Amino acid sequence: ADNCVIICSIENFDPMGVHTGDSITVAPIQTLTDKEFQIMRDQSFAVIRAVGVETGGSNIQFGVSPENGRMVIIEMNPRVSRSSALASKATGFPIAKIAAKLAVGYLLDELKNDITRVTPASFEPSIDYVVTKIPRFAFEKFPQADPTLTTQMKSVGEAMAIGRTFKESLQKCLRSLEIGRSGLGGDGKPWRIGTEVYGDRDILPRDVISRKLSVPNAERIFFIRHALRAGFSIEEIFNLTKIDRWFLVQIKEIVDFEEVLAG
Repeated sequence: ADNCVIICSIENFDPMGVHTGDSITVAPIQTLTDKEFQIMRDQSFAVIRAVGVETGGSNIQFGVSPENGRMVIIEMNPRVSRSSALASKATGFPIAKIAAKLAVGYLLDELKNDITRVTPASFEPSIDYVVTKIPRFAFEKFPQADPTLTTQMKSVGEAMAIGRTFKESLQKCLRSLEIGRSGLGGDGKPWRIGTEVYGDRDILPRDVISRKLSVPNAERIFFIRHALRAGFSIEEIFNLTKIDRWFLVQIKEIVDFEEVLAG
């Protein structure tokens, strides 16, 4: 039948160079235009057909340059992967179950959608909420390990949260990591950086913040808050991290509201 459906689009919070398993990811994609999304959708189907996936799930990763819109394919997994599991949980669409039924000869339009129980599986799911996944690290158990995040995966687990907005799901997900934080900050707990200990509302030195932002690491999300409180502009943080400005503006809104509550 040659039918394909996109189950879920997932966006990496971190720029290229950080393994997807070590990056905060957000579903659905927040920062691309519909035109860019449709180009990706068409390219995904072309890749699946070219590779020769007869049936089952695949996940395809793209890189898009924010400067000129250049799009490249980073990798294609012709199998159900960790990203597929996240897509399944985010949408409620049972990818592995549907793939198994397709493998024994069913067609997509013959299978019912488990969530709606009305539409067939050939209808692409769309979600009216935001799902955020944050990796969990355990560098304290491996003191010899380099905590810099690269293309080699170092996380030992992950947390996922659902919210009406990116801000809500981000804060819920940070709480779910079980690292003792109640979100980005403002919970009154101290910050330990090397041998130094700072209070939760202390303004950290600019050089410490710049160092933590410029190299991908497990705590970088928290240092965006520290940077905003220390007077860094969105543009300065973007130049240090290359994290999309849209995400930085969202985090700034959380930090601004923290200041309102603290006042």
